[in-house]
Amino acid sequence: MRKDSGTPTLPPRPGQSGRLVLAGEPQSARAARKFAREHVLHSEPDAAEDYVDAIVLVTCELVTNSIRYGTEPGDALALTLHSRGGRTRVEVRDPVRRHPQPRPESHKRDRGRGLLILDGLCHWGVDDTAFGKTVWAEVIAK
Repeated sequence: MRKDSGTPTLPPRPGQSGRLVLAGEPQSARAARKFAREHVLHSEPDAAEDYVDAIVLVTCELVTNSIRYGTEPGDALALTLHSRGGRTRVEVRDPVRRHPQPRPESHKRDRGRGLLILDGLCHWGVDDTAFGKTVWAEVIAK
């Protein structure tokens, strides 16, 4: 058993989902990246490094957006990953119903490019849940 952000989890077996509950604070993005990398390397030991890197980047973008726009102080979010056969689904659930909105490209802002990055790396979407939303992305090995 291992711990990330104070929440115990068991390492996933191939084809099994991994789940991590994170605090809605900036430090959680680091724990999410580490968890995503370990999950994919354990679930898909022959995965190419660029595939693993894409999953880590997608995970970080989804978690960071959830922290910024989907949580308030004291809230938590849930990260779920499922890898099998060269396809990884990343899901981030938070308590706010507001959906992510792509912004027009701008070189004047430091933020707002995350969804453009997702568009280039994966297929993604949003599902409403009883108490919030789940933003998901699917990364497929090339």
